[in-house]
Parts: sequence; C-alpha cells; structure tokens
Amino acid sequence: MRAFKPAALTLALATALGAGHAYAQQEENAEASVDEKIEQIVVTGTRVAGRSVSDTAVPIDIVGADVLERAGNTELNQALSVALPSFNFPRPGLADGTDTIRPATLRGLSPDQSLVLVNSKRRHAASLVNVNGTVGRGSSAVDLNTIPTAAIKAVEVLRDGASAQYGSDAIAGVLNIRLREASEGGNVTVSYGVRDTSYSTPTSAPPAGATWSSPNPVSRSLTDGETLTFSGWKGFDLDGKGFVTVSAEYKDAERTERGGWDYRQQYPKINDEFDPREQTIERFNAWYGEPQLEQMTLFVNAGLNVGPGKLYSWFSYQDRAAKSGGFYRRAQDDRNVIEVHPDGFLPIIAPDVTDSSAALGYEWDSGDWSFDASVVYGYNQMEFTIENTVNRSIGPTSKTVFDAGGFDYDQLVGNFSAVTSFDVAALASPVNIATGLEVRRESYSIFAGEPDSYRNGGVLLPNGNPTQSGAQVFPGFRPANEVDESRNSVGVFVDMEANITDQVLGSVALRAEDYSDFGSNLTGKLALRWDITDSFALRSSMQNGFRAPSLQQQYFTSTSTNFINGVPFDITTFPVNNPVAVALGAKPLDAEESTNFSLGTVFRLGDVSITLDGYRINIDDRIVLSENLTAANVRQYLVDQGFIGIGGGRFFINGVDTETTGLDLVVNWNLPTDKTGDFDVTMVANVNSTDVTAIPETAELSALDPAPELFGRINVLTFEEGTPKNKLGAIVNWSLEQYGITLRATRYGEVLTPGTSAERDFTLSPKTLVDIEGRLQLTDDWRLSVGIDNVFDQYPDAFPTSLNGTGNTSFSNYSPFGRAGRLLYGKVSYNF
Repeated sequence: MRAFKPAALTLALATALGAGHAYAQQEENAEASVDEKIEQIVVTGTRVAGRSVSDTAVPIDIVGADVLERAGNTELNQALSVALPSFNFPRPGLADGTDTIRPATLRGLSPDQSLVLVNSKRRHAASLVNVNGTVGRGSSAVDLNTIPTAAIKAVEVLRDGASAQYGSDAIAGVLNIRLREASEGGNVTVSYGVRDTSYSTPTSAPPAGATWSSPNPVSRSLTDGETLTFSGWKGFDLDGKGFVTVSAEYKDAERTERGGWDYRQQYPKINDEFDPREQTIERFNAWYGEPQLEQMTLFVNAGLNVGPGKLYSWFSYQDRAAKSGGFYRRAQDDRNVIEVHPDGFLPIIAPDVTDSSAALGYEWDSGDWSFDASVVYGYNQMEFTIENTVNRSIGPTSKTVFDAGGFDYDQLVGNFSAVTSFDVAALASPVNIATGLEVRRESYSIFAGEPDSYRNGGVLLPNGNPTQSGAQVFPGFRPANEVDESRNSVGVFVDMEANITDQVLGSVALRAEDYSDFGSNLTGKLALRWDITDSFALRSSMQNGFRAPSLQQQYFTSTSTNFINGVPFDITTFPVNNPVAVALGAKPLDAEESTNFSLGTVFRLGDVSITLDGYRINIDDRIVLSENLTAANVRQYLVDQGFIGIGGGRFFINGVDTETTGLDLVVNWNLPTDKTGDFDVTMVANVNSTDVTAIPETAELSALDPAPELFGRINVLTFEEGTPKNKLGAIVNWSLEQYGITLRATRYGEVLTPGTSAERDFTLSPKTLVDIEGRLQLTDDWRLSVGIDNVFDQYPDAFPTSLNGTGNTSFSNYSPFGRAGRLLYGKVSYNF
C-alpha cells in the first residue's frame, strides 16, 4: 500500500486536537418525538436556520437513522435505494473495480451528476473511474459505502439541481449526510445474514459428440453470502461544552455465485477424443455475484464550544479488501498455460481500497452575522492485486499473483461563509442572505504495477504466434501510464431567501467558479413557493447547472497489448491530451451544462403529507467514454499519422446531449392508535424518461470510410433505457409497546439490456421485491430483530442462451436490484 499523503496526516492531527461539527445538542434520543417527526428541520437546499422540510421551495427527503437500521443489507446505497423514489443501485458483476465500488444513480442520470455532502461539506470522490459496460460507464462518483450507517443521524436528499448553491456535480440533486451528534449513550449491534435462494437459467447443449450432458434449465439452490457485521457508536461528553461521537463498523462478507452451467468443451481433445476430465470438471466455474469483502471503518465526529463560537471536526478511515472474479479461462484457452493451470483458471481481481477524510472548522456569530470557516480533506486509493492468474507471454515460469498498481485521488477544500438577515419594508419577512467562498485543490495519480504484471515475456502460442502481454484479466498499469496531475478551483456564491408575501416564498442563488484547467462557469437558480392554503402549496424552480470534468476522466489511462495477425498493437485508454487521442480528434474536456425546471405541489391533509414534483433536465456536452476505436481503418489512419504499433483505443469526449423528464411522488402518513399501535406509512413513486438528442463526432474520424462510431447503440440505449422507466415503493412501520414490524415493497419497472442490434436487445420485465423485519424490545437496552429481504426470492429475467454463450453470465448487470436472491438475517442490539 502506498504511503498516506502528507496533508491527510496534518488534518488527522488537527482533528485529534480539535472537535467536530457544530455542537447542537447534549444528547441524542434513540427515538424522535412525534413533534420532531412533524417538524423535521433541514439544512440542505436552504441557508435559513430552522426551515422545516414541509416548508421548502424544492423537494427534500429526510431518511433517518431508524430507516437505515431497519434493513438486512448494511450498505448505505442499498438502504437509500428502497427509501427514495428515483434512487437506484444496480449491483454489477464481472466489471473489474466496479464490483468493489458500485455506483448509484438519481433520476436516471450519471452517478457523478449528484453531489454528496457530509455535514454540508463536499465529500471527495472515489479514485475509480468506471470504464466497463455498466450503468455509470465513464463516471467517477462518491462511494457512499465508505460511511457506516452507525455514524449517520440522517440523510437529506435534495431532489433538484443545486449547482448555484453548492457548485459542480449538483445536476440531479444533492445528498447531505448528517453525522450523529451524541455526548452520551451508545449502541452496539451485531448482525448476521445469509442468502438462502434458488434460481433457474437456460443452457445450451454441449458440442456434437460430447460425452457430457447439460441440464436445461439449470436449477440451483444455494446457501451463501454469509455476512457478519459488528457496528456501534458511543458518545462522550466534553465537560458539558461539547461532544465526541465515535462510530465503528467491521464487516466480513463471503461471496455469492449466480453464474450458469458452462456447457463448453474445457480440455483439448486427445487423439480426436474428448478428455475424460470433461465428465468430472466443475462446470459452475464462474464467480458472478456479490464480491467477497472484509471492511473496517472508523468515524469520529466532535464539537466543542470555544470562545464566542463552536469548533467542529470529523475524521474517517476505511480499509476495504475485496475479491471478485473475472471471466473463466478454460484449460484449452490460448490464454492459459497448461503447466500452471491444467484445469483452467478463474482469475481473481483483489483490490484494496483505502479511504479517509478529515475536517476542521469553526462557526461563530458577530453582530447580525453568522460565520463559518472550515477545511476538509479527503483521500481515496485503490490498489489492485490479481490472483490465480498467469502472464501467458512468460509461459510456465509465470507467477500466479501480481501487483498490478492502481490509482488515488485526493481533495482539499476550504470554505468561508457568512449569513445574515435584514428587513425590507415591501417584503413579508426579513431577507436571509448568504455569501461565501470555496477554494478547492484536487489531485489524481496512477502508479505502476510490477513489471511481470504488464510486460511481454516473448513465449509464443503453440501455433507460433505471440500472445498478449500482462496478467490475464487485468494487465498492470505500466510506467508509461503513470500520471500525477492536480488542479485548483475557486468559487464564490450568494443566495437570498425571503417571504415576498405571507403566502409566497422566494429564493435566488448565483455562483461563479473558476478552474485552472477548463475555465470559468456561472450558474443561477430561482425558486418559488406559493402557499395557497394552510394545506396546499405550489412550488417551482428553474436554474442552470454544471459538472466539471473530473481529473479521473481527463487523465485515466491504461494499456494492453493485443496481437492482430501476429503483429503487436497497444490498445490504450488515452488521456485527452495524448498525441494519439488528439490525432483521433480529442479535445480538452469542458464542463457539462444543464438547465433544470421543476414544478410541484405539496398537500397536507391532517396526518398525511403528499408531494408531487415534475422535472425536466436538459444536459449539454455530457462527458462520455468513447467506443473502442480499433478498426483496421483506424489503425491505418494512425500509421499514416506516424503512430506505429498503436492499435487504437478510446478516450473521454464531450458531446452527448440528453433530455430527462420525470415525476416524483412521496406520501407520508402517521397514524397513531390507542389499542393497535402506531403506523407510519411512506409511499414513493417515480416515472423517468431520458432521450439522447446528440452524440459526439470528430472531423478526423468522420473522414474515414466507414466512419467509426464514437458513442454507439449500446451506450445510447444505456442512457435512455438502462434504468427503470418507473419505480413504486411502500414502507409500513408498526409499533406497539415492545413489538415492531417493518414491511417494504418495491416494484422496479422495465429495463432494457441493450445489444449490438435490436435482435440482441433483452428487456427485463418489472419485478416486485418484498422485505419484512420484526423487532422485539427484550429489555430497555436489548433489542432483537429478524428479517427477510426479498421474501419471494425474486431475480431479474435470466438471459436466453443466445445472450449467454458461455453459460457463465446468467443475468444482466442492468438489473436495478442486482441478482443476489433472498437474504435471511438477524440482529442483536444493545443500547447503553
């Protein structure tokens, strides 16, 4: 593992000496009071202190800690996916590093088009950029699963663009993680879960004359994916002047396997006869499911009254060791070395992810002004080890384990803000005005693996041809791939909010930002709310937004060597400033730009609240990863330009325009009864549609005959139909004395898995997943919970044999709920 960057250590020491986020309360109750449930105060989307979630001009959801705790799966992304109307968390497999850091989407947009905050401060992104064929291809987003649920007080989700308020990335919305603040008490929870599941997939017949037969369909009953989680938090009082809350989580998860039966011939024939081992080899040979995972996380949040104000700080650290599979290499595969792997091999990608953050800030009042100054550092590193593999070009002396290198990203953000209010005679309330400055430095680097992970050893194939270089499944990063780049940005903002009349609330925001790499950007937002009656209101907003190109998109590069007709060619993901990429038409990346419009209603009918919000999001110049440009005419064009031995590749490019329209519905109903207990009902619904209206092209490639596509059919349809067209959900919580039950149902609408042609498209039909949990309060301190996620063991539709030619990949990576099956779990929780 590489050394920690110096700034991280500096801020970690500052954190140890300081204290955390603004000290707002001396103790935190386990259950919110009824009044607190009704008047939930938000800090996201508004800078007016004490603003209730029911009184905002834009849609905001609050997902409390109790919601996160009432689930068998402890991942934050998974918990949010069942609580929010347009938040989806596909769980891809066989996608290299994306198996370990899996992206989520809001409103069907890219994972990096939603901004994530922690205590209203920008969270750092993961160093991984998703380059495989999954939802979110080409994006580098925040890894929410680096934040343990034990550390969270609530998640505030602004379902509206907010670039003018918070800066880059806030096109689809904003997720603000509010950390737990406790000066006393604590909790320890131990949970155990296991998958108990059955599924069926079709399989093709073995080759003619085979001595083995394949079941059709393949039916499997499995018990796997055992997951043990220890989590907890403890509050400490700082002599009545502040708090320290320490949260920790340890998670140990075994893998799941949801592949099919490999019907193919595995071994070379012997004297034109099938090898007898064909009868006995294990043909469930894929690792197509949840990764194996061991993860430890620490989060410290603290606050202390100092002088005229409050000192706040937090620190987090996570180490995640994961393992996931690549595609199985059969014994007779040319990529295998029979002396090393006589029965073939399943290469294992084993990344180690290190993630840390530290913050130190101070807020104080002076006269009519409130000030806040802070500095926040975040760091993420992903280092790859490739196991149970081989470098075919080295031959029988090849190692089977390789250090393949990796990458890291860090971010240092300084903020200063000031808020005040003043009276204007013509308005019904004082005008709240906030202004501030944000300075940000980001850096990104790639470090090489060991030479054997990428070099060509010169050993030829049996037919005399050379073979590709490097470790099978994941060639290491080369010294030529190493980069170390950084940039700076400065942003200033001002926003104002006031009641124009007793019934009309208005807010306006303006933000200007300047980046050292791509230039400047100016964004603005206007939002209005009209309370027609005490129980009915209209709200609307319009704004422009932006997302700056990430350093990962600008500078990620990797190279593999392929042999075409015996000639070696380097196939590379090029940075946009690479001469080869420039020759193909690449240009410096510019910001994505959006215009957002929303119109919604708010109903309050006694204990029932209903919000209905429509939205339109137009995005120009979306940054995408191009297709692999490796056709013969591309290679010849590069030779003509003087690039010898370059087989083409891909690069990031602006130029995709999209139009997204949708509707979000959220219903909350609190129904207390005297004899049958209290009921809390939440219903959510989303309808969403995206159209691609323009795709990129370059003059250099357009001049070729035939002209290669820069953004092809599969990628267009992934944008348009790769997330559910609609989603419905309902959560019912019931409690009576020491008993409690939670029932959840989520219906995911139709999703398309696009193919290279219409004949190879595959539509995933709508599926409904039902979860249930029962709780028993054994004593004042002890609680027992048992539950089942996916009670009816629902799976996405299995691929037909025409789309699953190996038998290994039974289900689509586009499934919005993965393919893990039923989860049985139990929890024991102790409060102290």
